[in-house]
Amino acid sequence: MARLGFALLLLFSSLPLLAVSKSTIEPCSGSDTCNALLGYTLFTDLKVSEVAALFQADPIAILTANSIDISIPDVENHILPSGLFLKIPTLCSCSDGIRKSISTRYKTRPADTLASIANSIYGGLVSADQIKDANSISDPAVIDVGQNLVIPLPCTCFNSTDNFLPAVYLSYVVQADDTVPAIAARYFTTVTDIMNVNAMGSPSVRAGDILAIPLPACASSFPRFASDNGLIVANGSYAISASHCVQCSCGPGNLNLYCTPASLAVSCSSMQCRNSNLMLGNVTSQQTSAGCNVTSCTYGGFVNGTILTV
Repeated sequence: MARLGFALLLLFSSLPLLAVSKSTIEPCSGSDTCNALLGYTLFTDLKVSEVAALFQADPIAILTANSIDISIPDVENHILPSGLFLKIPTLCSCSDGIRKSISTRYKTRPADTLASIANSIYGGLVSADQIKDANSISDPAVIDVGQNLVIPLPCTCFNSTDNFLPAVYLSYVVQADDTVPAIAARYFTTVTDIMNVNAMGSPSVRAGDILAIPLPACASSFPRFASDNGLIVANGSYAISASHCVQCSCGPGNLNLYCTPASLAVSCSSMQCRNSNLMLGNVTSQQTSAGCNVTSCTYGGFVNGTILTV
């Protein structure tokens, strides 16, 4: 089976009685990280800033990952409706020999239980037992109000590739009416690919399972010394880089990273290509006897406060 030895199925009892959910984990070693996504369904109406606080994520990064316009006035206070599905950017680390996101903290409130935090507030991305173990809680029935809990969340890297092509991995919680073919169609992949990535013996899933879904992506080729080296953007979304000065988009027509000045750009270094009148993102074409001569001004990374152009 493809990826056998790299992907394992982890069982955890996050549901009552005999129901057992499965989650794909990726064994790892070392201290490297990657950018990943968490599939999250809002349990109630929340502001963008409130969602960001739940995951300790950049609100702008949440908006760009979901192709939401960041130029909307006061966008961080924009209210997102209950039931909305979002892709939450997270840094996927190596901890205790497996890939997971360990940067999220949650401050408990009255009436919270480990089960309600896991299943409602974090939408099944974590189990009550996982929260219990991560915080060394001896009695899960006793939680102090105001207690800061570590919330370990599932993520995978797989070298940020899928079938040798750039990819960002989405941790997706299976819903009651989901099937693997429907999930594959939704994310422009195949049943075979999902089965290989998740080391599945059959395309059978149940509500609460967590699958790693490879999303086609655009990868950058910025130099190692650039602060945004390794930037990778999932198809159909965009990212903001260079201190909010540059917007880099991926797709949906192709998987070539396309960068332009960002709408948030205020005080930025020059975005004009050297020895040219072209600005970042500009493309010109000129008909010649030999054919069509195309010149473009592209983004080369952010180095010591300077926007590199080529």
